[in-house]
Amino acid sequence: MSDQGTDAPRLRLSGITKQFPGTRANDDVSLSLLPGEIHALLGENGAGKSTLVKIVYGLLAADAGTVEWEGEAVAFDGPAAARAAGIGMVFQHFSLFETLTVAENIALALPADQGGKELPARISEVAARYGLALDPHRPVHALSTGERQRVEIVRCLLQEPRLLIMDEPTSVLTPQEADTLFETLRKLASEGCTILYISHKLDEIRALCERATILRGGKVVGTANPREVSAKQLAEMMIGGLLTPPDRSHKIQGRDFRLKVSTMTLPADQPFGVDLQRIDFQVRPGEILGIAGLAGSGQGELLSALGGERLVEPDTIRFDGQFMGQLDVAERRRLGLAYVPEERLGRSAVPDMSLADNMLLSGWQDGALVQKGMIKPAEATSAAEKVIRAFRVAATGPAALARRLSGGNLQKFIMGREIGRTPKVLICANPTWGVDAGAAAQIHQALLDLARKGTSLVVISTDLDELFALSDKMAVLYHGRLSEALPLSELSVERVGLMMGGNFAGDSDAA
Repeated sequence: MSDQGTDAPRLRLSGITKQFPGTRANDDVSLSLLPGEIHALLGENGAGKSTLVKIVYGLLAADAGTVEWEGEAVAFDGPAAARAAGIGMVFQHFSLFETLTVAENIALALPADQGGKELPARISEVAARYGLALDPHRPVHALSTGERQRVEIVRCLLQEPRLLIMDEPTSVLTPQEADTLFETLRKLASEGCTILYISHKLDEIRALCERATILRGGKVVGTANPREVSAKQLAEMMIGGLLTPPDRSHKIQGRDFRLKVSTMTLPADQPFGVDLQRIDFQVRPGEILGIAGLAGSGQGELLSALGGERLVEPDTIRFDGQFMGQLDVAERRRLGLAYVPEERLGRSAVPDMSLADNMLLSGWQDGALVQKGMIKPAEATSAAEKVIRAFRVAATGPAALARRLSGGNLQKFIMGREIGRTPKVLICANPTWGVDAGAAAQIHQALLDLARKGTSLVVISTDLDELFALSDKMAVLYHGRLSEALPLSELSVERVGLMMGGNFAGDSDAA
């Protein structure tokens, strides 16, 4: 890598400003990226990170300010122009066609003259060079989540980018796969590629990045060398205040199980779904069961079965001793179960409804928002205001449409709505998906407080740090099979990472 002290910036942003109705997403933002450096872009949800990288990648145009690429002012009119200039981006959510092969998916992003018969060989060559094992002839639906991310990265690398933007790249990886990714990024940087790295996982920022720029409220509020400060210090720079560690003083209450699942089997209901096979677990009042697993391991099917979207044999799920397998979502909520599925828009919230109206989706049975079949608008508005205030949701108010919120802010609203019901059982998927360190700590504390009140929690997450912070015991889901739930004292990140890859201890069929 070149001496950064003498290099001219590869990318320089000066005074970037972008205004949306009701908010200034970027406010006079300036930063520079040097050749061969791995640079972190940090900030809370709504801090302006996504807007800034969209401007760099040509998805948005700045209202003011300049973008200089390798010393020349530019204004890309779309991602194709940015890619042609040498900028690649790997998004948090993959954009791959399940039924096509790796090579066919990659060909779709390349100029027509680069997608010929020699493409599979080029894919294999690039993949091998950067330690990204990949078979160009395999269909995408047969790939693990980590392998799918490799497809996205190789697709970028084939275009020989000089700047690679990574958005939350390890959110769906095992610890072992994350280590492989870091080796790849370090090799790219050593060859002169600049990497702009966006992540809420501050420990990996400290391990990987050489400089960090911190945004808050659309403005640059500081820079740091992540290797010289703690993760807590980085988080406090992001939120502009002190970060209090969660209080884990909750206690499991009694020996009786509130939720018991026994040998639950459920076939997939879609072509590339996962069959659930003899799922067993129990949760007592005040207990938090964490379920780890790579995305696509059967989490959606498990959530549907537990939440009531899909029905199973009556005696496979018991709630306070009552058979629940044939009860629908509304009936389970009436018993005291709250449920947060994986998909935020469309399943947890209606995009074109206001936040106040979205409160009714799970609160209409409680009596406070609906009485004798009549909606009480003032109470719904008040309830939405309470969630917005308590969970620091960046929104214009209860009348704001759900689709107008960023993903992280919508997540905070949905979790706040369900936590506020104080259910007997809460089943939630990735409770802090896409939220910043400060908001994650707040949501974690709210979940721990629920456990302290006697709620039984099942937290299904791809984030191991989250599960280790919350869980009393943890199990791992792999291809529709669930491992034995073990107390945290018997587990390590490394062991759980291996289990996420199918290596269940003492189970020769799991590997």
